[in-house]
Amino acid sequence: MTDHIGDVHISRDGFVATVMIDRPPINAVSVELMRDLADVLEALDKDGVSRAVVLATAGKIFCSGADLANRTSEGPIPERMVNPLYDQAVRLFSTELPIVVAVQGAAIGAGLGLAMIGDFRVAAPEARFAANFTKLGFHPGFGLTYTLPRLIGRQNASMMFLSGDRYDGSEALEMGLVDDLVDQSRLLGRAQTMAATIAENAPLAIRSTRKTLRGDLPAGVRAATAHEFSEQQWLMKTDDFKEGVRAVSERRAGDFKGK
Repeated sequence: MTDHIGDVHISRDGFVATVMIDRPPINAVSVELMRDLADVLEALDKDGVSRAVVLATAGKIFCSGADLANRTSEGPIPERMVNPLYDQAVRLFSTELPIVVAVQGAAIGAGLGLAMIGDFRVAAPEARFAANFTKLGFHPGFGLTYTLPRLIGRQNASMMFLSGDRYDGSEALEMGLVDDLVDQSRLLGRAQTMAATIAENAPLAIRSTRKTLRGDLPAGVRAATAHEFSEQQWLMKTDDFKEGVRAVSERRAGDFKGK
């Protein structure tokens, strides 16, 4: 396996593979990037060596989400078209090795969705988590309507979705969104140590137990993304969506009209 595919870089230490996304300046989600990441994770599943994975990103921002501003300039997505980004999301949730995600900065929108592919999340105090879709006049995506309530409970997830507010590392730890909070300088090392602790155990038993614990997660994500995309299609045509994208880019509250 090569040491990188596109903007996805791979390094190894024993049975642990560290997968680093380096797509400056904000590691924004794209179909190509998620396809490369899924290719890497599926290859690690089959390499006969790796037993656990650390997923991290380069720079100060974990992942700012998808570039909705550019999408609006391209016009609405055709009706009934399958969203290729969400096809890749299903692939990511279908991989077999345990994943520890290191979140050093903002994980926003689809970036939060990306963090959810992990079994565990380690964050720095500077991390920020937000499902800011309603601030954009948009519907949540990337399977978050399924994965987030499953992790932090319906009430916490509802507050994140409907308020669009940001939560810092301490608040994320309190609600169970992250599993450990460590200083920025120790973040990647802590995630790798956690992955190494998992990788010390019997690899077949690890995969078997993880499969049982995750249950119908891939199927749930597939069903959720189909519904999310259906809602996103009509919302993307509204004036509120255009205003929401402008407002977020201009760092102000949206002037929404319900149209």
